[in-house]
Amino acid sequence: MPARLIDRYDHVPETNEDLDWADLITLDLGLYDQDNGKEKLVKQLDHAVRKVGFFYVKNFNIPQDEVDRQFALGRAFYALPLEEKLKYHSSSDLERGEYNGYRPAGHRVLGNGIRDNVQVYNIPKFDGHHHRQQPAILQDHIAEIEAFSRKCHTEVVEKLLRLFAILLELPDEDQLVRDHQYDVRGEDHLRYMHYAARGAEENKKVGGLYSPGHTDLGTVTLLFRQPVAALQILNSEEQWKWVRPQDGTITINTCDALTALTGGLIKSSIHRVHAPPQDQAHIDRLGVLYFARPNNHVVLDPIQNSPVLQRLGLATNAFTEIGQHLTTEQWVKVRQTQQQRRRQEANISTDGRYTYAEKDLEIVPGLQAKIYN
Repeated sequence: MPARLIDRYDHVPETNEDLDWADLITLDLGLYDQDNGKEKLVKQLDHAVRKVGFFYVKNFNIPQDEVDRQFALGRAFYALPLEEKLKYHSSSDLERGEYNGYRPAGHRVLGNGIRDNVQVYNIPKFDGHHHRQQPAILQDHIAEIEAFSRKCHTEVVEKLLRLFAILLELPDEDQLVRDHQYDVRGEDHLRYMHYAARGAEENKKVGGLYSPGHTDLGTVTLLFRQPVAALQILNSEEQWKWVRPQDGTITINTCDALTALTGGLIKSSIHRVHAPPQDQAHIDRLGVLYFARPNNHVVLDPIQNSPVLQRLGLATNAFTEIGQHLTTEQWVKVRQTQQQRRRQEANISTDGRYTYAEKDLEIVPGLQAKIYN
């Protein structure tokens, strides 16, 4: 049978509201292959990853029409009837930390009786170790999806890993790349993410948030530009700032595994998803993201051969300080199990502060997840 036709995806207009935007650097990956280009990029990157953990990249060799095709595929999936999407959902999988496939909205109660408004569909990287049935609308275009997934890795993730290696003064700039090989078993995945617009009264009951402040668990997250303003970051002055959707860019945030590998030098970025501003409050928000993680066998202890970490005395992390030497596979499983748990409701104050019971935030004994208010 011929592949199902996918309509062109046109992005909605950006907000016209005067929001308090974050001041983030933009790395021009067009410099990457130029003389001294990587060194110039590292100088830009240094402050961003130590202080905030968020930055943009541009000129990343993935044409906008290919990005828009992924948005169109995500839209086509979410347009399926719920009973069709639920064929790719398993509550028992989520409870044991298996996060690929579909998660419907309403899986968790945020607080005050309001359930989450986000649908997630995760497609694992094509490393030969994640065999999953896909819905026909995606399976018909699976070669295109794989090509996009691989480009995210080679054109963006691997280049950033080399920049991080230079920042850490590692003897081989490919050291981190070898720990993040696409065709070696790992937990990288592409995600289509759909936030349904909510009414003002419901938003008020959950502090105006779609998702409270948190960090991601991997190495880096790639968030492809979409114009519905909602992402906010906590900057180094402890202020929440909106992240502006910039044309032709990917928003990058650094994550927990990279923080662990660098003994805390590289900051795991703190972010949340706020209800959109008034002129976009009625619009559903569709996201395309790529999550990069170290290969499953990599032990998340601080890197031993970084002169920078040695000079700064950064030889421990949150795992080693409680006697744990977790592999990526172990870390992902325990963190996802905690994240996907059908928790009791948070106690949400009138000013939007989320407080959970300690047992709901326990990842492993001695290590708690953090909610940033």
